[in-house]
Amino acid sequence: MSESTLPDPHPLGRHEVARSGTSQPLPGALTSTPGVPQVTRHDLRFTGSAGEYFRLWIVNVALTLVTLGLYLPWARVRTRQYFYGHTWLDGQNFEYRANPSALLRGYLLVGALFALYSFAMQREYYWLGLPLLLLYVALYPWLVWRSLRFQAANTVHRGLNFSFHGTAGESYVAYGAANVAASIAGIFALPWAWFMQRQYQVKGLGYGQARGHFRGDVAPFYLIGLTSLGLSLAGGLVALLLGGVVAGAWSALSGELRAGTDVEDLLDGPTVLIFLGVAYVSFLLLYTVAWQYVRGATMKYVLNNAELGGVVRSGATFSPWGLVWLGVTNSLAQVVTLGLATPWAAIRRTRYVLDGVHVRTIADLDHFRGQAQQPGSALGEAATELLDIQVGF
Repeated sequence: MSESTLPDPHPLGRHEVARSGTSQPLPGALTSTPGVPQVTRHDLRFTGSAGEYFRLWIVNVALTLVTLGLYLPWARVRTRQYFYGHTWLDGQNFEYRANPSALLRGYLLVGALFALYSFAMQREYYWLGLPLLLLYVALYPWLVWRSLRFQAANTVHRGLNFSFHGTAGESYVAYGAANVAASIAGIFALPWAWFMQRQYQVKGLGYGQARGHFRGDVAPFYLIGLTSLGLSLAGGLVALLLGGVVAGAWSALSGELRAGTDVEDLLDGPTVLIFLGVAYVSFLLLYTVAWQYVRGATMKYVLNNAELGGVVRSGATFSPWGLVWLGVTNSLAQVVTLGLATPWAAIRRTRYVLDGVHVRTIADLDHFRGQAQQPGSALGEAATELLDIQVGF
């Protein structure tokens, strides 16, 4: 099916079948009308389990430690292969086919440059550290572009891999100019940067001969940003109040707050330190909640406005606040168990998200065709992994 012969995308969503993968129309749907495609809904399904993934995870951790980090590319690939392999769409699971050896070369190069930068800054060799920092800033959009190409080319469904057709120049606009604008204008430009980056990711996506299309607008990103800002401001107020309550309780119980106590002595006592500590930790937790909301709300909006070739449209029904709750409780579980709950937390979050994602199609998924894409350079993927560059939506 070439792009020129793709069906008209407008009928998508007019008539939707009742169950995933079935062909019976909804009651009253005029699917027999000539020229009106029938829409089929396919729900994503995740079959991974915490116990099974824990065994994979603990082996990955042990081998990474024993090999002083050299096993990390294999650990990353095995982890993605597990999650992709347990994600099913229309009776077929996804596959991840990256070459760990190629990733290792990228990891070694990026790791060596980062170690050199850290050494230079610790020894105050600014003549070496600052050029390396400027080099990273200049290459950041290029690394994102290479990572998106690598991830897409190594993601396979029904024997056909995805592709990414965005250009490096477009990446310098979305991840270069937009980030500069956000760093200067703050909340006034940050939602626009989110919009530019998600639009770049979706529009560049390809599957066979089909190309991605983003139907979203910038306004909802500003609404997400304002909601996050409100949460952060409320979080700051709550942090101050909570810090004051705890510090006041400590002063009353310890007898530090009593008649005749000098203000200077009170400021030098532990009460102020308790207030600052509780306020800081509380604000940090609430700021994390706000950022988790941004991630969840952005992901849901993008999924609800992404199309592929005019014949496939994704949708999401999960709640961003549900993701916030999962993030908070998962983090607490990981802290209490000293990290041993990490596999459980990952499975729990993945299942919640994928159980709330579906695609609607007006063409059989088996009808997609296209040439196999080359896997591309692993350097960008290695950089995004090691430097924690967020490129997923």
